[in-house]
Amino acid sequence: MATTSKIEWTERTWNPVIGCTKVSPGCKHCYAEVMAARLKAMGVVCYEDGFQLKLLPDRLQEPLRRKKATVYFVNSMSDLFHEDVPFAYIDQVFDVIRKAKQHTFQILTKRADRLESFFFGRTVPSNAWIGVSVEDQKYGVPRIKHLQRVDAAIRFLSVEPLLEDVGPLNLNGIHWVIVGGESGSKARPMKIEWVDNIRQQCEESGSAFFFKQWGGWGVDGIKRSKHFNGRELHGRTWDDMPAQIQITG
Repeated sequence: MATTSKIEWTERTWNPVIGCTKVSPGCKHCYAEVMAARLKAMGVVCYEDGFQLKLLPDRLQEPLRRKKATVYFVNSMSDLFHEDVPFAYIDQVFDVIRKAKQHTFQILTKRADRLESFFFGRTVPSNAWIGVSVEDQKYGVPRIKHLQRVDAAIRFLSVEPLLEDVGPLNLNGIHWVIVGGESGSKARPMKIEWVDNIRQQCEESGSAFFFKQWGGWGVDGIKRSKHFNGRELHGRTWDDMPAQIQITG
C-alpha cells in the first residue's frame, strides 16, 4: 500500500511490486531487503516470502484514490524494471501514472538497459520523473547513457550509496542529482571529496543538487551509530529540486 515516506526527497511511497535481486555493489546492504525481513517476521501481508519478487496488482489503483497532489516514490521496496516484471505489467503502472495527473511519480532503477528498452516506442508521462542509481564507476556510471536516451521531462540520478569517486560525469539532460552515503551498521564510508566532485559538476551543468545524508559515517570519517544521517555539507543543507515542488516531509 502507499505510505508516508521518511525519504527526504519524496512524500509517499507506492509499491505495486515488492522484492528484488542484487545486481551491483550498491545492492550489498539493501535497506529494502532488511525491511522485508522485518515485515515478514511481523506477519505483514504480502511479505510472507520475504524479499522474493512479487507483483501486487491490487495496489495499482491506490494513487487514483488520493486527490491531494502528492510526490510518490514508485517501488521503494523493489525495482520496477526488474527482469521478472513483464512489460505488460509496467504498462499498467504507467497507465495509472497517466491517469493520476495531480501527482508526481519518481521511478528509480538499476536496470537502465531494460528501462531504455521499455521506453523505445513508448511515451513517458509528463508527471513521471525517471532516474537511475549511480554508486560507482563500473556499474553505476554506464547507466547514465541509457537514461539520457529516455525522453522524460525530468531525468535524475540517485548517487547513493556513493562508494567511490565516480570521476567526470556526462550530465547532459540530467535535471537532478541526489547524493548520499550508506546507512546501517555495515555502512561503507563516503569521502567529502567524492561528494564535492559531483556537486561541482552539477553547478557547471545546471543540474539541481540534493545532498541526502552522510549515512553511517560523518564528514570527519568517524563511524557513527547505524542511525546517524547528518545532512550538512560545508555548513549547510542542499535541497535543490528540479522543479517547484514543495516536499512537506
